[in-house]
Amino acid sequence: MTADLPAGVLEAVRDDLVSRAGDLTPHRVAEALRRAGRPVGDATVLAVHDALRRDVLGAGPLEPLLRLPGVTDVLVNGPGAVHVDRGDGLEATDVRFPDDEAVRRLAQRLAATAGRRLDDASPYADVRLADGTRFHAVLAPVARPGTVLSLRVPSARQFTVTGLVGAGMLGPGAARLLAAVVAARLAFLVSGGTGSGKTTLLAALLATVPDEERLVVVEDASELRPDHPHVVGLEGRPANIEGAGAIDVRTLVRQALRMRPDRLVVGEVRGGEVVDLLAALNTGHEGGCGTLHANSAADVPARVEALALAAGLGRHAAHSQLASGVDLVLHLVRDRDGTRRLREVAVPARDEGGLVRMETAVRFEADGREVTGPAAARLERALADAS
Repeated sequence: MTADLPAGVLEAVRDDLVSRAGDLTPHRVAEALRRAGRPVGDATVLAVHDALRRDVLGAGPLEPLLRLPGVTDVLVNGPGAVHVDRGDGLEATDVRFPDDEAVRRLAQRLAATAGRRLDDASPYADVRLADGTRFHAVLAPVARPGTVLSLRVPSARQFTVTGLVGAGMLGPGAARLLAAVVAARLAFLVSGGTGSGKTTLLAALLATVPDEERLVVVEDASELRPDHPHVVGLEGRPANIEGAGAIDVRTLVRQALRMRPDRLVVGEVRGGEVVDLLAALNTGHEGGCGTLHANSAADVPARVEALALAAGLGRHAAHSQLASGVDLVLHLVRDRDGTRRLREVAVPARDEGGLVRMETAVRFEADGREVTGPAAARLERALADAS
């Protein structure tokens, strides 16, 4: 391990190898150790070689953490604090970087693999790596206590609705209700906080769409991978090192509408694309869906309003489009014990001023109880009318 090497060995060998052309091999490492007057035992050579190899391949010392079973996030808060999340909250690890420069080198190399610039002039980057991992970095001194890295690991497991029942996200009654929603081609949004399972639930529901239907999935970074035979994905692209070539999600939503989608899916609504999605849901594109960050179902109208206003759609127009285009909201929560579960199914209703509020159709308690809300009858009618 790097921590077992004498102080300065790794840096001396790295500087020596950088100054001389050639591949990274144990033989070259041994020669560099000799030139530096360092011990050249087999264990030292292999330890230095492995440490340098991790420094130039994959995610460096974070690579083993990314391969842990069930890991969803790897977080680096400077050189001395690395945490993982395996579904039960953050856990501290024994992984350490020798200094912030090592964290910075790793961040710059990972950003460069996706064609992004990361330096003092552009000290942050948000990219998707080749294996699907979502990588975000902010360099020090903008970030404290050092360079901060956040890696979101794509799930290798494709959950089914039945699997989500077994995992505790859905109860049997909720599973039957959501199956009916998908079959009836109702339009819905999945809301919740970060890490609440929005993408997981949406992917499982999309897998239940009939095989003969075409899903067109638009995302800023590809995360939705439903188990369905006819999925077409469109992924946004940031600007390259020269600052050109960016493709935003709103542009892709417009392209998706020309691709004969049976179901238009926006993986995460976070900007002006909300206007185009609402327009699509109001012009015959049944069964559309997407995810949205919100603290509660009741907060969804305000969130949609804010995004729409930023894109130039007026307040009352946004509420009108939301009321007529979206049939229901599925709100997820993450309990303190790490359990992700469906908390509420809500239906939009308009008040006397024309603004939308969300009314609860059914609420699912942590103890398994299902509490019927004032909008239950409206949801039943919507399902009956669509069948």
